Amino acid sequence: MSNVVKVAVDAMGGDEAPRLPVEGAVQAAEEGVGVLLVGHEDRLDEELHRLQVPADVARRLEVIHADEVVGMDEPPITPIRKKRKSSVRIAAEAVRDGRAQAMVSAGNTGAAMVAAKMIIGSAPEVDRPALAATLPNPRGWTVLLDVGANIDSKPEQLRQFAVMGDLYAQQILNLERPRVGLLSIGEEQGKGNDFTKEAFGYLEASQLDFVGNVEGSDLFKGTVDVIACDGFVGNVLLKSAEALAEMVLLMIREEIEKSPLTRLGGGLTRPALLRFRKRTAYDEFGGAPLLGLKAGCFIAHGRSNSKAIKNAILRAVEFCDARTAERISERLTELHARDSVPGVVGE
Repeated sequence: MSNVVKVAVDAMGGDEAPRLPVEGAVQAAEEGVGVLLVGHEDRLDEELHRLQVPADVARRLEVIHADEVVGMDEPPITPIRKKRKSSVRIAAEAVRDGRAQAMVSAGNTGAAMVAAKMIIGSAPEVDRPALAATLPNPRGWTVLLDVGANIDSKPEQLRQFAVMGDLYAQQILNLERPRVGLLSIGEEQGKGNDFTKEAFGYLEASQLDFVGNVEGSDLFKGTVDVIACDGFVGNVLLKSAEALAEMVLLMIREEIEKSPLTRLGGGLTRPALLRFRKRTAYDEFGGAPLLGLKAGCFIAHGRSNSKAIKNAILRAVEFCDARTAERISERLTELHARDSVPGVVGE
């Protein structure tokens, strides 16, 4: 792991904060990552004492006091207008000021995104940062964005989302030339509403490996590596996918418990079921990156366990080591310059 990158963790964010965020941060520190734990100092020290953190690991952990916490039911603008001493805001300020290179929060998603966008700031030429989810398919992974940062995107902004997703897939998923699709209601170019039809033209001119329209089912087939969509649609699709995966596992467990014979068979298939869960569990990737900022920001589930927090921190380090934020900025600057040439705009 990088000896340079430090990650600021909103230790008061999440359903079981600060216990699980601190546990996840300690696990990341055990793997060599420097972590700034942001939250109420007394409570964080209490958690660290409970965990009996070894001295060599403790040296990679730093506590930054925050007086306030943004609740899960508070407005997204809260850390900007009301709670200026909140843990999520101070974590973002640590990144802005160079004390950390990325931040992780499992707290109020809207507040984390607003704090990141307003305090860390968007990269040059980025109209709107996009939240990207990484979901499994039979061939590997599919990056879906936006999944909730923007619910009223413009068609031309989907091209930016696609470019950011393309670079993320290259840097983090090690795909040489990701296949990019536009989410619509049919594969044909003419399918969709006016929004997707206009967005199609922008993506077609993007110089990405754009394969055209894809449907919701393509998210799980591995047809493409990156799918661009509006944040409203992406968020609905993501939450439906998460609920479906949980329901499938629950139904399998219920069927296994129905008789002694199925329980015996369940024992034999347990390794396969565990592998299935690992491929579909949210805690494997830990969090979704907010792409298009000047630095890294990963948003984790409110119900994240310690493993999810640890993995979100590790993903943030990979993100920084790969210079993903800088590369996104460079790529979009090039795209903007090309669009400024007469005869090239939006073609």
